[in-house]
Amino acid sequence: MSLNFPTFKDEYSGVIVRAVREDELSDLEWDGEYTYLRKVFREAYERMISGLSIMWVLYLPRTGVIGQGFVQLICGRPELADGMMRAYIYSFRVKPNFRNLGLGSMLLDFIETYLYHRGFRLVTLNVAKENIDALRLYQRHGYKVVAHEPGEWTYEDDKGYLQHVHEPAWRMEKSLVK
Repeated sequence: MSLNFPTFKDEYSGVIVRAVREDELSDLEWDGEYTYLRKVFREAYERMISGLSIMWVLYLPRTGVIGQGFVQLICGRPELADGMMRAYIYSFRVKPNFRNLGLGSMLLDFIETYLYHRGFRLVTLNVAKENIDALRLYQRHGYKVVAHEPGEWTYEDDKGYLQHVHEPAWRMEKSLVK
């Protein structure tokens, strides 16, 4: 199935930002580091097919997927994503060897521009309280802490076991209106 999402190529670095393809879902496991999230990635892809979310990747030819940023357009928590004005960024990461090169900023800028052109005016995200580097990145891009998030969620791992996560976070927001 072909999804009609924009693509961006940075001519300097050769990195491409585009929607993930179904045959790349295993690449999101990052050589085994995130295998336990295999079913989560599959579910996110199914939401993308149904129009509820988008899974963006940073792709480097001859290397593959080197980063990702997913966006919920609508979800069960309208304070995060309401399908009209507010969208929620999650699962935002760049592989360690490619950090501090501006790629996270490039992906974040791309996502924000895409959402703005789709009519969204506010972006939310959660960042783990212990992830100081990511917090700084989001603050540099104009995100403000607006609430504490308990960070309690569950998922089914790749072996079919229900996993409970406790990762206290800050909810951050940014207006896309200039």
